Amino acid sequence: DTEYAEAVCEKLGVDAEFVIIDWDNKFLELDAKTIDCVWNGMTITNEVKKNTSVTDAYAKNEQVVVMKKDELNKYKDVKSLSKLKFAVESGSAGEAAAKDNNLEYTPVSAQSDTLLEVKSGSVDACIIDSTMADAMTGKGTSYETLGHSISLTKEEYGVGFRKGSDLVEKLNE
Repeated sequence: DTEYAEAVCEKLGVDAEFVIIDWDNKFLELDAKTIDCVWNGMTITNEVKKNTSVTDAYAKNEQVVVMKKDELNKYKDVKSLSKLKFAVESGSAGEAAAKDNNLEYTPVSAQSDTLLEVKSGSVDACIIDSTMADAMTGKGTSYETLGHSISLTKEEYGVGFRKGSDLVEKLNE
């Protein structure tokens, strides 16, 4: 996302400035003009469409279940996950997937924190973006003992601007 945002901003003739926000407050931040857009793996949902002017999808993703590699073969479908405890990022597509599948979960402040919870053993698994799961787990990472196999959702990412922004059309171009 960072490199893509920088490339698009360069093409538009503006400088990208990245600001860390509380994800639960992304729409408030946008409306308060403390940020100009939300561009960070934001799933295009009805809530996003209601609160922003959102671009066309620029990427496809999915929410996956991450757990210890030696446990992966025990779980083949959503039903088999019903007795597990999960960590999810508060307000994320991972949290929505947990709710939609009636899974027991604890919300945390960031996707990276969900991985810490699994590694520490305080939860059985977490639900995060496949792109992050691929980058953060497996050989050569801090989470070599973790992996993923079950996909819970398919989704598309978009960039959200304040309602009525002409930047949506420019970015779509």
